[in-house]
Amino acid sequence: MTAGLTLDKLPPRIRAEIVAVAWDTLAPDEAKRLHALGIEEGARVAVEHRGIFAGHDPIALRIGRMTVAIRRAHARAMTVAEI
Repeated sequence: MTAGLTLDKLPPRIRAEIVAVAWDTLAPDEAKRLHALGIEEGARVAVEHRGIFAGHDPIALRIGRMTVAIRRAHARAMTVAEI
């Protein structure tokens, strides 16, 4: 396991579990959207690929059988542990 690894730094196709989310750094509507998608502590995720734009936005995130797009800033708010 890698301590202090944030989701935006997770290598592609490496499975990880979200261990913490800095909810206070996200706008309330953004946090609500992430919760609705099942992106919260304990969720198992993998980065499928990153965008080609300057900040590598968006990040395609696999969670369960879904693939969702999230912003890099949102991924930076999530601490993960490789599984």
